[in-house]
Amino acid sequence: MVHRILGLLALLAVVCALTFVASAPAAPPAHNGLPAATATASPEPHPEIREAIAALKRAKEHMEHAAHDFGGHRVEAIKATDEAIRQLDICLKYYK
Repeated sequence: MVHRILGLLALLAVVCALTFVASAPAAPPAHNGLPAATATASPEPHPEIREAIAALKRAKEHMEHAAHDFGGHRVEAIKATDEAIRQLDICLKYYK
């Protein structure tokens, strides 16, 4: 009985190992599939900050054109959004 359980565990281990090897992605090509000129270009620095700025600008636009005043907080929210955008712009300037 013990030999049968050990045999089943060994078989399970082999099947799991083969499944992992078969499902593992291949290594990406060295040039990432891009033309040589593009592959050497440096990636966008801090894309999350640029995305946050864009999202804040969209939120500000929404608040400015909304039909209601968000419980009396719209003016302060727009001011805070402007300040957040200003601070993120300063962050990007310090990177350069």
